[in-house]
Amino acid sequence: MALVAGRAVAGRAGDEQARAVLRSVFGFHAFRGPQADIISHVLDGGDALVLMPTGGGKSLCYQIPALVRAGVAVVVSPLIALMRDQVESLRQLGVRAAYLNSTVDWREADQIERAVEAGSLDLLYVAPERLVTPRCLDLFDRSRLALFALDEAHCVSQWGHDFRPEYLQLSFLHERYPHVPRLALTATADHRTRADIIRQLRLERARVFITSFDRPNITYRVTVKDNPRQQLLTFLRDRHPRAAGIIYCMSRNKVDDTAAWLTGQGREALPYHAGLPAAIRQSHQDRFLRADGLVMVATIAFGMGIDKPDVRFVAHLDLPKSLEAYYQETGRAGRDGAPADAWMAYGMADVVLVRQLLDASAAPDAHKHAERAKLEALLGYCETPRCRRQTLLGYFGETLAEPCGNCDTCLERVDMWDASVAAQMALAAVYRTGERFGAGHLIDVLRGEAGEKVLRCGHDRIKTFGVGAERSKREWQGIYRQLIALGLVSVDSETHGFRLTDAAIPVMKGQQPLLLRRDPQADTSRALGGARRSRSTDPTTAPASAAPMAGAAATLFESLRAVRADLAKEQGVPAYVIFHDTTLKEMAVKRPADRAAFAGLTGVGSSKLERYADIFLTAIRRLEGA
Repeated sequence: MALVAGRAVAGRAGDEQARAVLRSVFGFHAFRGPQADIISHVLDGGDALVLMPTGGGKSLCYQIPALVRAGVAVVVSPLIALMRDQVESLRQLGVRAAYLNSTVDWREADQIERAVEAGSLDLLYVAPERLVTPRCLDLFDRSRLALFALDEAHCVSQWGHDFRPEYLQLSFLHERYPHVPRLALTATADHRTRADIIRQLRLERARVFITSFDRPNITYRVTVKDNPRQQLLTFLRDRHPRAAGIIYCMSRNKVDDTAAWLTGQGREALPYHAGLPAAIRQSHQDRFLRADGLVMVATIAFGMGIDKPDVRFVAHLDLPKSLEAYYQETGRAGRDGAPADAWMAYGMADVVLVRQLLDASAAPDAHKHAERAKLEALLGYCETPRCRRQTLLGYFGETLAEPCGNCDTCLERVDMWDASVAAQMALAAVYRTGERFGAGHLIDVLRGEAGEKVLRCGHDRIKTFGVGAERSKREWQGIYRQLIALGLVSVDSETHGFRLTDAAIPVMKGQQPLLLRRDPQADTSRALGGARRSRSTDPTTAPASAAPMAGAAATLFESLRAVRADLAKEQGVPAYVIFHDTTLKEMAVKRPADRAAFAGLTGVGSSKLERYADIFLTAIRRLEGA
């Protein structure tokens, strides 16, 4: 069995050593939120489940204990890209880190294994499939282990949005290495998923740390589809003309088409999906991580574990799988704490598809019930007139006392109207046409448009024909979309025809009033910005990276970015691995004149001080003297 890891120092001394590592290695002056408590708990040998939003500093919760405790910390990670990114960043900090995955040849793997056994590595990243192999377990049995960190822990849960069967095998760590502390970490887990993580990983005695799920720097917007490509282009031109971002689509074909179309519109965009050769996927991901202002158009195959801090927007051209998936995907924006956008276009076809998936599922009843609840919550989020952030956080069991002031329903008044009579007309059209037709035909009947299909079916002679002529096609589409979202209408999975549900009966009989959202009429031309009233832009609480740059500071910042880009290219690493924009902005504002001042910048530890201080100090002096 593994050599038992001992704590380097105990109690208060260990906590002081952790703070010293935070400053000297990572260049941070203070812990955030519960980081100090989590680290102290792990240093004492305790197990933990950590739920912390993307960008909240989860990795420090195991990286610092890894440097304080004796032995190597084993980090279980589901994606190669995540391992490589984190290892590159740690090596820049002078931390002895490595990874074992399918990209490592046998010679390098042998060297890494020897380093693990010799105790000359601080952190080792492995995939779950590799960890459970006899060779890997034999290596750990011969080595001193500091801790196990199980990243993206929601992957262990069948109720989670990224279930991976291989994670289920990790429960054996509890029995095989009982004295090695384990941390399970995730940014996304509802109550059921949390309970499943604890059960599957045998973390019943673990301490649970749950921080706020709120990402106040992200502006949430859901737009009703009306020429979605043009809406997307307007959003990009108005809000992010040069920024890096991710656009999610449901199908591979849509990814390819959207990337090609954006490129034709003058916006450099790359596709990413599982149908592309692995070498192309890797090339596109590397370009996205290293370039400024590149847009990645992708299926959900892209993004998990991406640490790029300056992603300024995440856009969805199709509905995500669930609110957990939506939260995880949108959380890839604004990891640096600066303002970012989560934008989604949503329409009738999305609602129809969701309802068909619900009705056609062949899953066991318990799983079908859970999936139905998740999809209902997703539709409810899209249609809510409430603050979107309150709705989103409420799903994860968190209460936000006041509307956030930084989502579309806060920035622009939501117009609700009594749609009882209109709903009765729409439902009557479904009933009188035999519950066999979709929205297009039903709207033609309601508007009194006697096309060939309407005439052939004789629907020009039913009582509902023409009763809704005063409403536009777009208005009726909005009404039907919301009736489906509310569960008053179901969608046949084979014919795609609309059917009435039991919930429609009291509305049809006038026994239950119905309020609906009034869709905006000029969505593509509305201002997309709005006055930001978010807590994230309050100058007393905003991160340094959110502060606007102007004048000489802005010029110096761009020049420092160029210096950083040259260094990154020379070393073959993403630019943010050298320094985050946050550090460069602080550098541009404070203009350190010597090494002592440079050492005081956020994100400058001892290793980066030695490697980069003279280069950037020289650049600042040269640029100031120009």
